[in-house]
Amino acid sequence: MNNFQEFLKSCSKDDESYKKLIKFVDELVQEREEAKNHLQLLERAVKSDYDSIVITSLELEEPGPKIVYVNDGFTRMTGYTREEAIGETPRILQGPKTDRAVLDTLKKRLKEGQAFFGHTVNYRKDGSEFINQWDIHPLTNDRGEITHWVSYQHDITERKRSEKKVVDSQLEFDRLAEESKKTLIDVDEQGNIITSNKAFRDLIGYDDEELKKKKVWELLAEKHVESFKHKFDKFKPSDFDRVTHNLVIMTRKGLPVEVKVQTRLLTIDDQKVLRAAFENKSLQKRIMAMLKQRNAKFEKMFDTTKDFRYKLQADGDAYRFSYVSDTFTSITGISAGEAEGKTLKEMVHADDREKFDDHLKSVLSGKPNTEQFRIRDKEGNYIEVIDYAKPVWDDRKENVEEIKGSISIEISSARSISEN
Repeated sequence: MNNFQEFLKSCSKDDESYKKLIKFVDELVQEREEAKNHLQLLERAVKSDYDSIVITSLELEEPGPKIVYVNDGFTRMTGYTREEAIGETPRILQGPKTDRAVLDTLKKRLKEGQAFFGHTVNYRKDGSEFINQWDIHPLTNDRGEITHWVSYQHDITERKRSEKKVVDSQLEFDRLAEESKKTLIDVDEQGNIITSNKAFRDLIGYDDEELKKKKVWELLAEKHVESFKHKFDKFKPSDFDRVTHNLVIMTRKGLPVEVKVQTRLLTIDDQKVLRAAFENKSLQKRIMAMLKQRNAKFEKMFDTTKDFRYKLQADGDAYRFSYVSDTFTSITGISAGEAEGKTLKEMVHADDREKFDDHLKSVLSGKPNTEQFRIRDKEGNYIEVIDYAKPVWDDRKENVEEIKGSISIEISSARSISEN
């Protein structure tokens, strides 16, 4: 302190100047202490709500805003010290799994002078991943001009794991009686696909992990992408809660499927989740086209060159072919004699057997049913077909003793594919 006073005295022309300089410096120190106390008070006030506070400079263009302040929570959350972080950009936290679409939306909102709320994968100093949730707001001067950005941050990794458990246990679609016959996905406020049920995966051709890496609009036909993506820029419940959308989605094979999508909002652990139920309009149109071909007699329902008729008879728990029409051989290469005693299920692709079993159960419960699946021909190739089946009751109307069906390859949109 004495050295500092001697320095000030050496800078003063006389005692009066020295006294004024000392007073000015004391005021600066006092202001600094007050600012420090206010900042500490702010940190204590938000400590229970946020793990980390970061203040950055205004510039948004390359190389981006510079970090000018971090609190102790930032150090604990990321492993970077104040000295290591200040002067760097927030990019030090980014890595391979950081969602570029989220960052683009963040930049767009900040350029508009608006606050932003979102989350993505960030990386600690040691390279470990965590899910960082931001709540970013502009800081303004007395003239209302933006001078800095303040980012309140949460490590929500564990919360996301808990939400996943909630989704898996409480919202597991395939186990819910209410939802079991629907084609469903759950989407978060940023458009990420959280969960999909088997019916949706069968429809689209992607597995669960592949879908979790996609934004929901990435599944849409090009003409719908921008308009649907825009709805997530400013997520408004009115755009999604009990709203119907007519869209075209693209399967993994690049085939378009017309769908009617009904969306509603759920709340899980204070987070809004969009549940979308899909109705396959393309399949409905094909079924309607098929049904229009029917005449009064079931046996003449299809073009005889592009369908075959069959009967399955009960044999214990199994239902085996008791009859196939002549076109069965021209379509499958399997003779009527070879078919006798076989079950239709033996011919069904392994990936389609679960929905084939559901199809058969529906018929055995006494209701006609239509389903699309793949069957194997004699050469080992698979043909996608659509089957219309109905039950035949015994004389006492107590048990289904026979199933009559007609399988068509004309209505199906798919072609034969070879299995390796």
